[in-house]
Amino acid sequence: MTERAERRGRGARSARREEAAQAHGAPYIVRNIPTYDILSEENLLRIEHTADRILAEIGIEFRDDPVALDHWKRAGAKVDGLLVRFEPGMLREIVSSAPAEFTQYARNPENNVQIGGRNVVFAPAYGSPFVMDLDKGRRYGTLEDFRNLIKLAQSSPWLHHSGGTICEPVDVPVNKRHLDMVYSHIRYSDHPFMGSVTAEERAEDSIEMARILFGADFVDRNCVILGNVNVNSPLVWDGTMTNSLRAYARANQAAVIVPFILGGAMGPVTNAGAIAQSYAETLAGCALTQLERKGAPVIFGNFLSSMSLRSGSPTFGTPEPAIGSMVIGQLARRLKLPLRCAGNFSNSKLPDGQAMQEGLMSMLSAVHCGANFILHSAGFLDGLLSMSYEKFVMDADLCGALHSYLAGVTVDDNSLAFDAFEEVGPGSHFLGSAHTMRNYQTAFWDSALSDNEPFEKWSGEGGSTDIAARANRQWKKVLAEYQAPPLDEAVDEALRDFVARKKAAVDDAWY
Repeated sequence: MTERAERRGRGARSARREEAAQAHGAPYIVRNIPTYDILSEENLLRIEHTADRILAEIGIEFRDDPVALDHWKRAGAKVDGLLVRFEPGMLREIVSSAPAEFTQYARNPENNVQIGGRNVVFAPAYGSPFVMDLDKGRRYGTLEDFRNLIKLAQSSPWLHHSGGTICEPVDVPVNKRHLDMVYSHIRYSDHPFMGSVTAEERAEDSIEMARILFGADFVDRNCVILGNVNVNSPLVWDGTMTNSLRAYARANQAAVIVPFILGGAMGPVTNAGAIAQSYAETLAGCALTQLERKGAPVIFGNFLSSMSLRSGSPTFGTPEPAIGSMVIGQLARRLKLPLRCAGNFSNSKLPDGQAMQEGLMSMLSAVHCGANFILHSAGFLDGLLSMSYEKFVMDADLCGALHSYLAGVTVDDNSLAFDAFEEVGPGSHFLGSAHTMRNYQTAFWDSALSDNEPFEKWSGEGGSTDIAARANRQWKKVLAEYQAPPLDEAVDEALRDFVARKKAAVDDAWY
């Protein structure tokens, strides 16, 4: 077979895979395998009790947000300056008004996602200042890179969400880039997306753009945008985050509440202690959304990580945070809140074996802990400092495999295949059987990137390429073939006018 014929064959298989993905639908995944619960009731209660002690005896500081402090005073918390202490059970009672499951609407209704329950949503990595690829190496991200990554996510049948700050477009002023980012998500994708959280007014701008897209009344009744807000671990909520958190909540939009605990730096080196801290910090943020607007959707988030105690460097994709995610999942289910947990994490500087080893360790923990919204599903390299084009498509391919994994095992007359045994009998093979011919196109996961050919063919016609080189070809092909989903011209004009007016109203700021 010539290389051209091989490419045609791979292209046909890829087309069949994408058709199968679309045919099976999958604006999101409904899991058919159970979650993995590792701790006993006794040990879960011990972690909750320790979190209650942290909240009641140590407390959490809420800085630069007097409205948040007023909320806590009215709710009955003990407020001493910036320090807030909570009676045991108080925050669990407050968060009971948040929905256990909600819909995030997309501008294409076929791409609406259901967050919570048995549902799983994959979204790209978030927040990298750098991008990298095999051709140009590591460099600061630009608006062009940002839009390219949105296009890659839009083009993948295995990613359900457009994400948020897929990379930082550092060629746009800091105080204006949120406008370009939100507009780009709307223009180049018809999947759900995330808004800005770096200042209250930027959160409000993001929500206002969503109102232009969906209509103000619809937005007031339904979730159409997410905001990912972070605790300043240990035990500090700063005003930048709580003001943004409250902006999303009062607009009835979902805040994703996420502590970032680097064991040994921002939290204990021991898993149980870090989990208790994470639980306390996240619970406080979730409760604040309900004080701002009772019944607003909120996602219980978590980001446990480890560090090298020899060098002080953060480490990602290691086993301790992965197993810790299992416990976070159990705790979130006890609260009846949707969960964001783990992702495809790696410290590797290349899309190599280390990247995939670490990524799979943490991604499987997200799958087994019961995470509903899995941010960082594609592209994460270099400890989140870099977004890799190659790893993006490699990770998206893995997400495709996880669709099949989460589907579990179907048991029905067709899958039990007794008719195939009748046809084949002892000592023969199933290659040409009616059952095989009926099921072969959808029976097994078929990777778009893996090489399954004999060594001689791989080293000859295949050019001895590794998966990173194949991924390099793949993302270029996807971008070359990308077509933007249609967007109503009047809506597009209104969005561009909003962006232009907001930009013209302030001078550029680069920090």
